[in-house]
Amino acid sequence: MLKGIRIIEIEALGPAPFAGMLLADLGAEVVVIHRKSGADTPGKEDNNLLDRGKRSIALDLKAPDDREIARALIKTADGLTEGMRPGVMERLGLGPEEALTLNPRLVYGRMTGWGQTGPRARQAGHDLNYLGLSGALFYGGLPGAVPGVPPTLLGDIGGGAMYLAVGMLAGILNARSTGRGTVVDAAIVDGASHMMALLLSMGAQFSTQARGRSLLDGPHWSRCYTCACGGNISVQCLEPKFYALFLDKMGLSNDPDFARQFDQALWPELTARLTRIFAEKSRAHWDDLFEGSDACVGPVLSPSEAQGDPHVAARGIWQAGQPAAAPRFGHDAPPAPPPSPMRGQDSAAILQELKTKGLI
Repeated sequence: MLKGIRIIEIEALGPAPFAGMLLADLGAEVVVIHRKSGADTPGKEDNNLLDRGKRSIALDLKAPDDREIARALIKTADGLTEGMRPGVMERLGLGPEEALTLNPRLVYGRMTGWGQTGPRARQAGHDLNYLGLSGALFYGGLPGAVPGVPPTLLGDIGGGAMYLAVGMLAGILNARSTGRGTVVDAAIVDGASHMMALLLSMGAQFSTQARGRSLLDGPHWSRCYTCACGGNISVQCLEPKFYALFLDKMGLSNDPDFARQFDQALWPELTARLTRIFAEKSRAHWDDLFEGSDACVGPVLSPSEAQGDPHVAARGIWQAGQPAAAPRFGHDAPPAPPPSPMRGQDSAAILQELKTKGLI
């Protein structure tokens, strides 16, 4: 879908390379400028999953000759993405002003936690810190409990990488119609705050001041329960028609307390009762009971278990031990994930291309 779009990615951690992987999965040509040594990037190994489908050139951006190669690559690109702290790319002479001078149509994507401006812009932080400041972490746990640590999917990927990818595509579309590039300031604190619009759209049904009082974080019908085997089951039958199906499957349709679905005063007691009921049987029992039902109940699977689930398998969501590209288009199954390059694997070929174009 994105064939013909070329992205230059400066090696980074987390959300920036994930955004590059997403764009590569969708057909863009992504050339990642890796550091010459993986030891310079803790946690970033060669042949990394997030580099799949990309081409790799290894450069030392502190070296003048290698910076000239980076500048040449920028001239060939529709977009550039980087995940450095504010000011780092400018000190290298590869900031937005310099890059847009080289290529006025360039879309320059900047991925940070706090953003390019504001009192915290140059301060260190991680996913959990950005979520906490945005307000999104406030609901990250059950009433009375300390907010939990959600997987990096929420901040780094949801609030960060996805917003960077969308921003890059919007900028590229604009550049193609106007001839002018732009800077995309993708901050996790911004994206996480923006994602809260769905919760806030619930108005009076969603409390922004207290946990355990909304339709999503307090009821007995919107949480996970532990089963006799130690596994967990998820329950979220929000709509009354689905809640009625849930009660029927559980044999609770005639219980007057359970019939009062939206009575907040009863939620703690009914939660305790369901906790005891679910603890009596295994997860497999509950999964079988609700199979094919619209009661909105399902197992909580580990990644390895998920790969063996019939629905996941039927859609080819996992391939060769890794998640396939998403979204899919039409009825075509997602293609097999391409390999990830070794650090600098494509350096010679990329340099030859630049020489052929007279750029170096």
